[in-house]
Amino acid sequence: MKIALLSFDVEEFDMPFEYGGVPPMEEQIATSNQGLQSIVSVLDKYQATATFYCTGVYALAKTAQIKELSKKHEIASHNHYHSSHKKEDLSTSKVILENITQQEIVGFRMPRMAPVSDTDLLDAGYLYNASINPTYLPGRYDYRHISRTFFTQNNLIHFPASVSPAWRVPLFWIAFHNFPLSYFFSLCKKVVEADGYLHLYFHPWEFTDYTALPNGAKYPFYLHRNNGKKMLERFDKLMAFLQKEGFEFKTTKDFLLPSV
Repeated sequence: MKIALLSFDVEEFDMPFEYGGVPPMEEQIATSNQGLQSIVSVLDKYQATATFYCTGVYALAKTAQIKELSKKHEIASHNHYHSSHKKEDLSTSKVILENITQQEIVGFRMPRMAPVSDTDLLDAGYLYNASINPTYLPGRYDYRHISRTFFTQNNLIHFPASVSPAWRVPLFWIAFHNFPLSYFFSLCKKVVEADGYLHLYFHPWEFTDYTALPNGAKYPFYLHRNNGKKMLERFDKLMAFLQKEGFEFKTTKDFLLPSV
């Protein structure tokens, strides 16, 4: 069986701050909200379920949207704030999301795939951590030594994003924007042949024309290539490819913890 695990980091769109922009919070939330609606429309078209890692800040701003999303998809934590972290934020975001969804929140992904303590996650009540991209990205991290596939460490399940078997070519969101789709799809086939599953992640703001926002940010081309409408079209082609290849869509919780 081929399993496709799609995940989306639902956050206040604060990336402009890294590139000279000063976006107000209303713009940050609205940008992610617009992209999230586009994503859900495609997922509904293919009757696919996914996992949405949501910050507490976004969830409090769009409570009804997150509650509605939780009826079909998994909601997991993406910390409370996207740009800062304190240990207590782990519990804060979990409580916020549980109050909104009336469901137990068991999964976590740290913003920007940053390291986070196993002990702190377990103390906050999480069962799995999806904060590892097991590849080498200059200037960001080098996780080539970490297992490509999910593993348990200190009683916490770690669920890395998919990379290719031989050279650990990452299949993360920047790759999806810049690789030819034929090459990206061939990598997907190699990953599922080796692992039995495919674990991808994206952000709602990728599905918007965020470079047109008047916040003063100037982005590198590789970050926004094929964003907005083009991204939506590419994502639809990805879903069609996965469906044609016979993938079954699952949430991360259902895949890792089917009995929970």
